[in-house]
Amino acid sequence: MAGTAGPGTGLGAAGGDGDDSLYPIAVLIDELRNEDVQLRLNSIKKLSTIALALGVERTRTELLPFLTDTIYDEDEVLLALAEQLGNFTGLVGGPDFAHCLLPPLESLATVEETVVRDKAVESLRQISQEHTPLALEAHFVPLVKRLASGDWFTSRTSACGLFSVCYPRASHAIKAEIRQHFRSLCSDDTPMVRRAAASKLGEFAKVLELDSVKSEIVPLFTTLASDEQDSVRLLAVEACVSIAQLLSQDDLESMVMPTLRQAAEDKSWRVRYMVADKFSELQRAVGPNITLHDLIPAFQNLVKDCEAEVRAAAAHKVKELCENLPIEGRETIIMNQILPYIKELVSDTNQHVKSALASVIMGLSTILGKENTIEHLLPLFLAQLKDECPEVRLNIISNLDCVNEVIGIRQLSQSLLPAIVELAEDAKWRVRLAIIEYMPLLAGQLGVEFFDEKLNSLCMAWLVDHVYAIREAATNNLMKLVQKFGTEWAQNTIVPKVLVMANDPNYLHRMTTLFCINALSEACGQEITTKQMLPIVLKMAGDQVANVRFNVAKSLQKIGPILDTDALQGEVKPVLQKLGQDEDMDVKYFAQEAISVVQRLMKLKYAVKDKEELSTPGADKNCFLRPRGPGEDTRKAQRDRAARLAPKKAVAAARCRGVHAAKGPAYQLCVDTRNTRAQLEIAELVHFSQSRD
Repeated sequence: MAGTAGPGTGLGAAGGDGDDSLYPIAVLIDELRNEDVQLRLNSIKKLSTIALALGVERTRTELLPFLTDTIYDEDEVLLALAEQLGNFTGLVGGPDFAHCLLPPLESLATVEETVVRDKAVESLRQISQEHTPLALEAHFVPLVKRLASGDWFTSRTSACGLFSVCYPRASHAIKAEIRQHFRSLCSDDTPMVRRAAASKLGEFAKVLELDSVKSEIVPLFTTLASDEQDSVRLLAVEACVSIAQLLSQDDLESMVMPTLRQAAEDKSWRVRYMVADKFSELQRAVGPNITLHDLIPAFQNLVKDCEAEVRAAAAHKVKELCENLPIEGRETIIMNQILPYIKELVSDTNQHVKSALASVIMGLSTILGKENTIEHLLPLFLAQLKDECPEVRLNIISNLDCVNEVIGIRQLSQSLLPAIVELAEDAKWRVRLAIIEYMPLLAGQLGVEFFDEKLNSLCMAWLVDHVYAIREAATNNLMKLVQKFGTEWAQNTIVPKVLVMANDPNYLHRMTTLFCINALSEACGQEITTKQMLPIVLKMAGDQVANVRFNVAKSLQKIGPILDTDALQGEVKPVLQKLGQDEDMDVKYFAQEAISVVQRLMKLKYAVKDKEELSTPGADKNCFLRPRGPGEDTRKAQRDRAARLAPKKAVAAARCRGVHAAKGPAYQLCVDTRNTRAQLEIAELVHFSQSRD
């Protein structure tokens, strides 16, 4: 079958010598040329297996030439091949033979599909690190030169990503050639090539000598920042961050800042957007002095830009801009030069701008302090809480903890409540879902009295929402509220309202009652669960809707570990047995699952109860060994019973002592653990181990 692998490659010999062990490899090799794309893709993904079977010599002399000759394939196959070859160095004989991988990757770096070229460049960059300096100049640098001078723009764009990895280890003469090739690509006739060069300009600058940065990179940056294509100019802004980190303050002022000022006022909104988006990085790169004299005036212009996208990007950077200012004089700068422009953004006509500002403005309170927050920021917060856009109100509410640390949340409570109510009733279910997630945070900050008076009814209303995701989130919200306010609050406030829903005509709401009981039982504890929740669950076992009945079985299984033995034996087990005879297959299945769990729980609880009397004062309460007393039973059944309550190590010890009981004093293994869930897990583990034995 592998004999059809291709003329001149010799790959068909993999299975031609009659060795059956190589037959799967022969199949993989044959699939490399199969007409089915998926088979070829599968074979490419197992290329390392083929290479291991062929050995390093045949991989170099047969497999790699074959792959190089068959580069023309579907893009997904080529992408997988480019990724595989990046990890192939060890399969061709190690770093000394890494250059053998360059021909197929060079071909892949010239294909039309961008993702394939990018993956090939990534693999080439990885392999370049495994070349010795001599091999790098002999094999890798010539490859970069060929790509950089290729006829098609695809090869030239790929070359841009390879200069920075080969430059540091090249000789002085080769470095000059590399810089010359990069300069040529920066002035290429094709915009796509100039774009690729601009995107790698900052990366290349980091590996160059400082003199070369000043004499060659900065002029290239200036040229690219003035390119006729805005897609090139915006990438030059990104490179500015890397270049600025390499230069002194004087060089920055004279070489870089004129170009950056020009970019901040560029005629294309995309370039101005990039300046706003990279503003924090630029601020850190140029330092505090240039920030005060140049960047803050530029920021003022960006927040007043005619394009909403630019204003939104600038608004996102307000908090970071203020945090990066020098501490000395920071408050004055913010109050005089930044805050007046922020106030204008609060009433912006575009909702995305207001939403972006609302996501960060609360963070200014920790920077400006209590007095300034109350006097200047609080009116802005209140205005945003009344904004017509739900995202704005939601972003303010989601960051309330910042204000709570500084001034407390009571100052906002009167405006907060209407905003919460409107969000809770918003027509978009994702908005309702978001406000539910912040409810425990709000509850903790507002206090139980305010919550019961103003927000409790909202939390209960969410339980009957027409969207399941809202009902599910509301159920989890109740559990978190109980954990925050305590079981007494739950017993008096939440549990009665939840249990009333068990009689709701809508079966979805009755199911929500069960979901709430599942969530609340663990938080409320055994007493509340047994006395108030369990009777309702048992009553719902007779519901007319099968979905409700099988959820009853699941609920009984869920709350079983919390209940005591009497409740399990006298109330839960009979109901489950009845559900196990239900006419509906799903109800029967979940009931039988629950019965098996409940039976194990009962055995476990009985065993623990019997062993409690064996405990002695001062002994380890988790796991201890006690010498056998006179007349005590040492039969295998009792040892096994003790073993079912023990961790694995103790089980092994008990079995060992059981085998050699005649050789020494018998011991009984006792466990006193109050975590019923942990006991159940141990019991299941030991049961599984014994069944295997």
